[in-house]
Amino acid sequence: MAKLSLRNVLTNFYIRAVTWRRGILVGSDELGNQYYRAVKPGQWGREPRWVIYPNEDEASMVPAEWHGWLHHRIAKPPTELPPVHRSWQKPHLPNKTGTEAAYRPPGHTLEGGHRERATGDYQPWTPS
Repeated sequence: MAKLSLRNVLTNFYIRAVTWRRGILVGSDELGNQYYRAVKPGQWGREPRWVIYPNEDEASMVPAEWHGWLHHRIAKPPTELPPVHRSWQKPHLPNKTGTEAAYRPPGHTLEGGHRERATGDYQPWTPS
């Protein structure tokens, strides 16, 4: 969890004040993220878009369809143009790196540090 400091509190207050004054709510996702667009075009005529996270700010908590809209890859947000979900697609999961749920292969130091011996079919490359 992020350390609560005066700077974090002021930054959070500023972001919410700017969002309240200059943002239009476009929609939200199943994770509770809220997506906004600016009332007026920004610098260089591009529409500013941003997300407000419900808890900790974690960019991997943005699903692919909203990521595309945030980065101007698609013009309409998923609330206006629902994304096409394929049968092979898995549901969105946030990045688990650095947590207890992170993947650790066999032999990892936090998984005992021992792995099975090589089968003997490995031939290292040697320069000729």
